[in-house]
Amino acid sequence: MRPGHVDPSPNPLPQDMPSGRPEAGPVGEGAIRDGQHHFPLRVYYEDTDAGGIVYHANYLRFAERARTEVLRDLGVPHADLVRDWKLMFVVRRAKLDYLRPARLDDSLAVVTEPVEMRAAVVKLRQDIRGPLGSCAVAEIELACVMLDGTRPARIPSRWRAAFEGMLADRPPAERN
Repeated sequence: MRPGHVDPSPNPLPQDMPSGRPEAGPVGEGAIRDGQHHFPLRVYYEDTDAGGIVYHANYLRFAERARTEVLRDLGVPHADLVRDWKLMFVVRRAKLDYLRPARLDDSLAVVTEPVEMRAAVVKLRQDIRGPLGSCAVAEIELACVMLDGTRPARIPSRWRAAFEGMLADRPPAERN
C-alpha cells in the first residue's frame, strides 16, 4: 500500500456527494482499506446509451480499470509481471449481476477484493457502487498465463503476497 492512499472513511463517496454529482473531488486515485481497493471514477457521456444510462458492457471496462489500479496501488503493476516474468493475468471467467443503473455524471466507486487464491488463479469480487448503492457486482476469475496465452503459470510470489495481504486485512467477519 502506498502512503497517502489509505482512506479511513467507510463511504466510497465523499459525504458532500449525496447526488453523486460533486462540484469537484478526487476521481481516479485508488485507496486500500480493510482488504478492499476503492477506485473512484466518473460516468462520462461516452459511457452511456441514448437515455443517459451506463451501457451494460461498460461495467466490465470500469472493473478492468479498477483491477489495473489495484495492482499499481499494491506495488505490483501488471507491466512488471509482463516485463520481468513474461506472464500476464487474463480473465478466465466473468459473472456480472446488474442491480441498478448508473447515470451520466454519476460518481462511482469500484470496490475490489480478492476472495480466493490458487496456484495460477485469483478470484475477485468487484462491486461497482453509485450514489444509491451497488449498480453491478462482478465475480472475476483471473488466470496467470505465459505471454503466449497457451499455458497457465504459478502466480509469482510478489503478486501472491500482495493479494494475500489484502485477504488478511479484511475484517474477520468478512473472511471466507
